[in-house]
Amino acid sequence: MGKDWAIAYSTGQLYLAEMVKDILEDNQMEVVLMNKQDTFYHFGEIEVYVRPEDIIRAKFIIKEIK
Repeated sequence: MGKDWAIAYSTGQLYLAEMVKDILEDNQMEVVLMNKQDTFYHFGEIEVYVRPEDIIRAKFIIKEIK
């Protein structure tokens, strides 16, 4: 994805990735989801990316909601 984004969370469940995305956006962060799941068999990961300057805060927020 490049140096402009850092991975904050990864899951195999789309609803969890969407939930994390919404919470991070509520905390004024830019968020991008990258769905790396196979479209037919639905295995693989959905990754949640944030800007590098937000990565520590994002991981703290994600840890708090778990």
